[in-house]
Amino acid sequence: MKKSLEDLINIAIENKKNSYSPYSNFRVSSVVLTKKGNIYKGVNIENAAYSVTLCAERSALSSAISAGDREIDTIVITGDSTMTYPCGVCRQFMAEFLDSDSKIVIANSINNYKIYGLDDILPYNFSKKDLEEK
Repeated sequence: MKKSLEDLINIAIENKKNSYSPYSNFRVSSVVLTKKGNIYKGVNIENAAYSVTLCAERSALSSAISAGDREIDTIVITGDSTMTYPCGVCRQFMAEFLDSDSKIVIANSINNYKIYGLDDILPYNFSKKDLEEK
């Protein structure tokens, strides 16, 4: 049974408790729904060597990709601020795996969220299409 957007937001909010963020104390959670209907969760995972830190969006997408489930329907992102948007690295990572019809949901609660497409949050992104145009 396909989960509703509200279900996905609630899963993401509940998943924040799994964040490993001892340095920033800023929890971020992400949930990916694939077109097959599978759900993958991710959280931010900090590291004392900050550059090694893994963002929640890449964590959730990597779980889906590692399972061979690469057709992304929706990604929900929630964090400890009013609206937690993905960093530039995560936006570029999403450009590799999201389609033009994939939804990016930035949520604070089931009553406070915004829905975007990839072109909304990363216009003129660099993708595999660019490599094919050589």
